[in-house]
Amino acid sequence: MMFIDTHAHMISRTTDDYEAMAASGVVAVIEPAFWIGQPRTNVGSYIDYLSAIIGFERFRAGQFGIRHYCTIGLNSKEANNEELAENVMEILPRFALKDGVVAIGEIGYDDQTELEDKYFRLQIELAMKLDLPVMVHTPHRDKKSGTYRSMDVCKEHGIDPSKVIIDHNNEETVKEVLDRGYWAAFSIYPSTKMGTARMVELLHQYGGNKIIIDSACDWGISEPLAVSKTARLASLQGISDDVIKLVTYQNALDAYGQSGQMKESDWLNPPPIDQRTFYQGNSILRGQREPVIQDPKSKRNKDDLSID
Repeated sequence: MMFIDTHAHMISRTTDDYEAMAASGVVAVIEPAFWIGQPRTNVGSYIDYLSAIIGFERFRAGQFGIRHYCTIGLNSKEANNEELAENVMEILPRFALKDGVVAIGEIGYDDQTELEDKYFRLQIELAMKLDLPVMVHTPHRDKKSGTYRSMDVCKEHGIDPSKVIIDHNNEETVKEVLDRGYWAAFSIYPSTKMGTARMVELLHQYGGNKIIIDSACDWGISEPLAVSKTARLASLQGISDDVIKLVTYQNALDAYGQSGQMKESDWLNPPPIDQRTFYQGNSILRGQREPVIQDPKSKRNKDDLSID
């Protein structure tokens, strides 16, 4: 089965993770711009980070047969540093128009401060100007009110709910998100956001319409194979292949494909894998092993979407 992981901070993961994800059926990942575990001190560090996720990381993923996309935005944590935030807002438009950028995000609230609100609104306006979807980060604390507030703000600005993906949902938020017409994404992240068994129960309850499953894997205790593992458990517990396809593949393509940057042909007709190639003088091999060279004749089949 083919999977799309719509929320994966791959810059913090190893090449072993890319290999394992590809072997599990992941054909594409979306890397949201976010903080790096500690505060950035100047806009230059932001420029370098954004350049990495649209540049070398895209190349690195391709060396393992995975198509890499990203979202561009000022995250809610660093929105509270107003001097930094103002400088970042000036550079965002030039990055948002780069190849492979499928949304503005992840943006929203952390502690629901005035500055977070200010820059959330400015970035919604930027997304609307550029006709890009929006990936909304819902807060870990006071999630229900933060999620509802995020949707209220989106409504105030007049952005079409079909262009907004509300991420990190749980049992408290999903019904309202779906009832308001937004995409409801769930991060299968151990102990904190959503577990596989809970996710399968929600699929029994809500079906697959406008629901997306992602991993949110990052530098913490997280699972880069969360999407494929959830699909496997869902199949074992009686969820149909059609629903599994929706929540692990098709809904992701429909939501982020609105950017015009993400097409199914990107992975159905992939370029060859040739690990002898370089990106700005750098290789993934570091002289450690024989390079993988794979002819694209073994193209993925669009209909190869059943659980093995």
